[in-house]
Amino acid sequence: MQPFVYTVAVAAAPPSLQDNTGDIDQLKKALSAVSGLDVRLPLFRLAHIAARFRQCGFQGTALLNDLPAGPMLVDFFAAQPARLPAMALDLGTTHLEATLINLTDGQLLARSNRENSQIEFGADILTRIHYAARDNGLARLHGAIVAAINELAADLAAQAGEKEENIRALAVSGNTTMVHFFLRLDPRHLCREPYIPLVNSPDPFLAHEIGLALHPAAPVWVMPSVGSYFGGDLISGIVASGMDEQEETCMLIDVDTNAEVVIGNREWLIACAGAAGPALEGGVARMGMRAGPGAIEHVTIEPQTLALSWQTIDNEKPRGICGSGIIDLVAGLYLARIIDIRGKFRRQRCPDRFVDTGEGPAFVVVPAGEAAGGEPVVLGQVDLDAMMRSKAAMYAILTTLISQVGLDFADLHRIYVAGAFGRHIDPARAITLGMLPDLPLTTFQPIGNSSLAGAERVLLDRGGRERCLQLVNRITYLELNVNQEFMIRFSGSRFIPHTDTSLFPSVPVFSETDPSA
Repeated sequence: MQPFVYTVAVAAAPPSLQDNTGDIDQLKKALSAVSGLDVRLPLFRLAHIAARFRQCGFQGTALLNDLPAGPMLVDFFAAQPARLPAMALDLGTTHLEATLINLTDGQLLARSNRENSQIEFGADILTRIHYAARDNGLARLHGAIVAAINELAADLAAQAGEKEENIRALAVSGNTTMVHFFLRLDPRHLCREPYIPLVNSPDPFLAHEIGLALHPAAPVWVMPSVGSYFGGDLISGIVASGMDEQEETCMLIDVDTNAEVVIGNREWLIACAGAAGPALEGGVARMGMRAGPGAIEHVTIEPQTLALSWQTIDNEKPRGICGSGIIDLVAGLYLARIIDIRGKFRRQRCPDRFVDTGEGPAFVVVPAGEAAGGEPVVLGQVDLDAMMRSKAAMYAILTTLISQVGLDFADLHRIYVAGAFGRHIDPARAITLGMLPDLPLTTFQPIGNSSLAGAERVLLDRGGRERCLQLVNRITYLELNVNQEFMIRFSGSRFIPHTDTSLFPSVPVFSETDPSA
């Protein structure tokens, strides 16, 4: 393992009349003698390092950035620093999450998160891309994200008893559009055929080059992407899950703005992405919200008595319902016969649970008196329709991808489910809806924020950084925007669990004429 920033102990002979070698040249010779390293220095650090080398009596500890183009000498100390704080960042469309880790021992020093302040310019990626095309729009989007990262860095540093200017490295993992905003690159081509980014694999650069309030010589590693709809966050997921090093064939599912899916093993990898995420992450349902305090994450409906119970994150009063809660709720409504196979309400089953709204009927999950803010948490027919489209898109994405390699779902050794979706979801409920394949529940493994985990990995391990760059060339990307098979499968998936119920043997099939309902 080789961290992104590391130290080397060196000692050199002091200046003399017999040797006219310059101080920096002497330091570089000493480094080469100790470790065989041929280092370079950024010009803006040269005077500082030369002064420190003399102050330390021409011996001490050199600090180097481990870059693909070769090591870069950026500082010098009298002794080995006790800490080398480095920041890992999940650059999400709606939220940012970051950790501070010590590169000398891998210890977690701090964790923080905040809303992406770009939301004021547009809640979704497409709106922001259009905003970027306006006068100075791209500059505002770039400035907002840099300011948000600086605030996160200050928070992390304060938690760890450090100053943000002591943060020595940054690894950034995000979707392709967010990376374009971060690097102040024009994103207009990302949403226009043939959907080609300005860059897939940005070279590392130094923090001061874009105004980050870290150490000015902190190297910044941006996770590479495969294309417009396959970003560095999914590369991070592959690295975090380890599926690219396994003999068995596995699948990775990451649901956020899009549903991104990878299938493969150490020999091959194929991937695609599609718009199945918004309803699952709370972006479509009126009472939808991201997984956070007060979000309903689990719902249970007793099929016979129709008694309903719910659980919120942090046990706070319910403010809304997140993706896992929506999945639980809709699956429970189906099993209790409160909705039919088309996802339409059957009000006669429990008329007291329904209210009329301007957009049609809505099912009351939490009455106003039990909810935060005094507003009931409801699921409307419009929300339910959006959920049906999302669950259909999800299953269509999975089936389209696995059919491309001539496999069945039963051939998968493991399905890794990333992010908040994976952390909170009940796979049994997702299977009931026909969102995930009907497989033994042990097949599904949640892996948390794999985008952040991948960023942490590249900070600590040169092998992780090299894997990222190699993965870009190993992955075959399937473009769903022009795939007719996907559209056909999408249509067949818009029923619960599916038009072909034999695909879901564990899910009860109800007859519309069933007298018990």
